[in-house]
Amino acid sequence: MSARLPLVLRQLGRLQPPGPPRRLRELCLASSGGGGGCGGGEGLLGQRRLRDTQAGSSRGPGSRAPPARDSIVREVIQNSKEVLSLLRGKNPAFKPVLAIIQAGDDNLMQEINQNLAEEAGLNITHICLPADSSEDEIIDEILKINEDTRVHGLALQISETSFSNKILNALKPEKDVDGVTDVNLGKLVRGDARECFVSPVARAVIELLEKSGVNLDGKKILVIGAHGSLEATLQCLFQRKGSMTMSSQWKTPQLQSKLHEADIVILGSPKPEEIPLSWIQPGTTVLNCSHDFLSGKLGRSSPGVHGTGPIAEDVSLLAAALRIQNMVSIRRWFHEQQYRRWRLHCLKLQPLSPVPSDIEISRAQTPKAVDILAKEIGLLADEIEIYGKSKAKVRLSLLERLKDQADGKYVLVAGITPTPLGEGKSTVTIGLVQALTAHLNINSFACLRQPSQGPTFGVKGGAAGGGYAQVIPMEEFNLHLTGDIHAITAANNLLAAAIDTRILHENTQTDKKLGINKTDPSALTEEEMRKFARLDIDPSTITWQRVLDTNDRFLRKVTIGQGNTEKGSSRQAQFDIAVASEVMAVLALTDSLTDMKERLGRMVVASDRSGQPVTTGDLGVTGALTVLMKDAIKPNLMQTLEGTPVFVHAGPFANIAHGNSSVLADKIALKLVGEEGYVVTEAGFGADIGMEKFFNIKCRASGLVPSVVVLVATVRALKMHGGGPSVTAGVPLKKEYTEENLQLVADGCCNLEKQIQIAQLFGVPVVVALNVFKTDTRAEIDLVCELAKRAGAFDAVPCYHWSIGGKGSVDLAQAVREAASKKSRFQFLYDVQLPIVEKIRTIAQAVYGAEDIELSPEAQSKIDRYTEQGFGNLPICMAKTHLSLSHQPDKKGVPKDFILPISDVRASIGAGFIYPLVGTMSTMPGLPTRPCFYDIDLDTETEQVKGLF
Repeated sequence: MSARLPLVLRQLGRLQPPGPPRRLRELCLASSGGGGGCGGGEGLLGQRRLRDTQAGSSRGPGSRAPPARDSIVREVIQNSKEVLSLLRGKNPAFKPVLAIIQAGDDNLMQEINQNLAEEAGLNITHICLPADSSEDEIIDEILKINEDTRVHGLALQISETSFSNKILNALKPEKDVDGVTDVNLGKLVRGDARECFVSPVARAVIELLEKSGVNLDGKKILVIGAHGSLEATLQCLFQRKGSMTMSSQWKTPQLQSKLHEADIVILGSPKPEEIPLSWIQPGTTVLNCSHDFLSGKLGRSSPGVHGTGPIAEDVSLLAAALRIQNMVSIRRWFHEQQYRRWRLHCLKLQPLSPVPSDIEISRAQTPKAVDILAKEIGLLADEIEIYGKSKAKVRLSLLERLKDQADGKYVLVAGITPTPLGEGKSTVTIGLVQALTAHLNINSFACLRQPSQGPTFGVKGGAAGGGYAQVIPMEEFNLHLTGDIHAITAANNLLAAAIDTRILHENTQTDKKLGINKTDPSALTEEEMRKFARLDIDPSTITWQRVLDTNDRFLRKVTIGQGNTEKGSSRQAQFDIAVASEVMAVLALTDSLTDMKERLGRMVVASDRSGQPVTTGDLGVTGALTVLMKDAIKPNLMQTLEGTPVFVHAGPFANIAHGNSSVLADKIALKLVGEEGYVVTEAGFGADIGMEKFFNIKCRASGLVPSVVVLVATVRALKMHGGGPSVTAGVPLKKEYTEENLQLVADGCCNLEKQIQIAQLFGVPVVVALNVFKTDTRAEIDLVCELAKRAGAFDAVPCYHWSIGGKGSVDLAQAVREAASKKSRFQFLYDVQLPIVEKIRTIAQAVYGAEDIELSPEAQSKIDRYTEQGFGNLPICMAKTHLSLSHQPDKKGVPKDFILPISDVRASIGAGFIYPLVGTMSTMPGLPTRPCFYDIDLDTETEQVKGLF
């Protein structure tokens, strides 16, 4: 061991009053709080000790000579050092930090803390406040440290008069290494000492007594002048040792008789002058643990008070060492860091018939507070950021904490080619996790995309699920959430502004205007070189568009730069829907903050006049975009109607983007559910679009391997594919869809069979989930399930979650479990090293069933440019209608013998894919004749939203 502890002991020795030098073990310093210095050797107790020693007096059976206190301190610090070394061996990144908030100047106590911490290998920081700091000022500092994830423990060194309940309980219990909060005291009194921090002062008292051989069983303990947490902790610890404990204040009338009866006296505060020392009987063990330990004052004990027992009376140094030991508690830290079993309290459903509206069902259920949900699924308090009562963001630090935890099973929910009404993939996803967790007691997590405001106010409505399988509160889910899409919009449009501004200034400013008058490049300073750089962007090559999260067809083509101040820099441009932004794709595919920043910097926005790509990094806006996105990268935690957890994160469309929720949400959920749990995520639209991109883009980026595909079908959609009349949003369904028609169902199952075959291209087992509507007949349901199994599905199961919740999807959950137990044979559809054209052709032929592809001259030109620029080895993200396997929305079933037209090709280099536009595919949807917004309103008295579905 280094010389640091002897240095601390020497520092303590400097507190001794004038007089002959004395050995350390004879010093009587302020114990755990500082208030116990030594009087001179002529004090009454000192004289009594001398007489007792000369007379060979004994303190009773088992008494021993005083232990070398510093050896006990050494033992505690050495133990802490070894524990910390073990922790760092298994977790090299673990760097525990103890923060001490100190009011006033006490450099000696500060130095002692520092030396003890450094001896143990602990980092320590002091926050020094003025001695006269107010209660609110102290609490402000406490709250800052509470939220600082770099700090693991927090202690206070403030005056005794400042120790109000308000200050003490401002500390986070999990950082309260002195055990002063009501939460830690409550756990101790309840018998949960292993689950809380115990006062190091009280522990030091017990430690010194027991290490001196004192048998505490049956002893009479008198605690004088102690208050609050110290008094409660001492009483609790002594009672557990079988001692009879009495508490008293210094001015208690019966104090003298109590002192005469006591075997051991604990001084909780300095002795008043008027209390004579003669009241303490010879042979009584006296320990001083004044609260001055917390105030940082050493050497200011009761005048003339000395220990008279066989042990040293000072507990201050040992208490400081035990505080260090609290900091590096291996059991506590490992318990927090390791995966925790879920203790999930599921919410009960009381389904009604007929089924009420989605928003009525959502409002009828009271969600759990999100911090309670987070705790139930094993999240630590500092791993969540709460938004209101029912939403929270989850910090990415969890991935580091659980990096050694095995992942759960990975389930993808996809669907057949849908009607414009949607076929309920989100509803099936929610119903499945409610069944797994609320009814089969299996950990599961749903991972969903955040809905765009476009469809919410347009045709499709919200995306929270429906009926008794929803995310709640559904209006918060569908409207704004935590602002991620707004952050994407802001970042996207900042970049768009940067592009046009750069072109304007380069066109209108001379080098002299830029502040440069040198002609020798070697003479340029770094600042001048930065100013000198010209990107020389070719406006005709700009691919970056402004975005808005509203369906607005009139922004599909606009002219910008028509103001007089723009000096003729006008050009044609367009708006895309916000969720089609590459920033959204980057958010969905990134795996860390560092990776997101790199991806944002790689985004190609145009080419210069020599044909070289111009990136976000070239424009110098990468850092600003990352700042705008720093909170959006954290997944949003919500819950289902039955109280099971849901991540809502990222929301790229599947027809004009890759259509999957975030990689980060999936990765965090896979750790949280544990090895036997399930993460159920959903891919947009039909399997030919969302599922294909999930496998070829998302799984390629994440490295995750899916276990099962759940393919959602409805009798309604199958009838449409079998030749039924067109389905239009807002228009009542024709009788073919509300009456039994087995022929239409059988003919339409060709689309289901095709989608099963597409999933099998990737080697993943398929379970068909038939989302049952009240108009479906038993014969139609049985027919679909039979034909699905014949087509190669592992199983096909009717689901009733919409009408009765998770109970209605228990059969689906059991089928998924059985399918997931089979060994995965997952494979990608194509090698990314193939030429861009060949990858497009592979998707068109193998997935859509096209005979071939046809490239427009513009598409061919773009492919040539991207290949030349080195982007030819990226996966493909097809932008295609979701209403047909082909490029023509009215072609239902399984179209054949068609040529797939590629009208344009764009590159999302930051996200990491090339995306061809098929046919006349638009990246800005329009509003229908009767948009959903007609039905949406606010009750101004209750502030409740009406009309969302």
